[in-house]
Amino acid sequence: MWYLILSILLLGLLAAILERLSRGKAREGGPSPAPQPPGVCCQQHEICERTFRQTSLPQAITYYNDEELDRFCRIETEAYADSEVEEFRDILYTLRPFEVAGWLHSLEQRRIKLPALLREEALLIVLEEHSSPGAP
Repeated sequence: MWYLILSILLLGLLAAILERLSRGKAREGGPSPAPQPPGVCCQQHEICERTFRQTSLPQAITYYNDEELDRFCRIETEAYADSEVEEFRDILYTLRPFEVAGWLHSLEQRRIKLPALLREEALLIVLEEHSSPGAP
């Protein structure tokens, strides 16, 4: 009888230890990232960009009323004049926050590099949108 009670207690103790270890490993990895909607890439991580490029099939380019930006195709991020940066900024801040990730992808498809000054701003908008509580 004592063997049965002792073995049940040992099994309970072992289960508690394993549960605590599994929770500890989950905490070590830091907070888990917010789930991304399918087909949306925040473009903040090299892995995300590579995965997104490999899995996405060629699609029709979506324009965000920004066809005039096509003239900046293949221009380096540091080569923009102040007035050209302002053109990008005007478009960025007329977009709704949930559209920014799609706009960044549209620019990438069109081989337009966002000015270096605006890249961080755009990524912050995307990050805030994906981490906010009602994000799609």
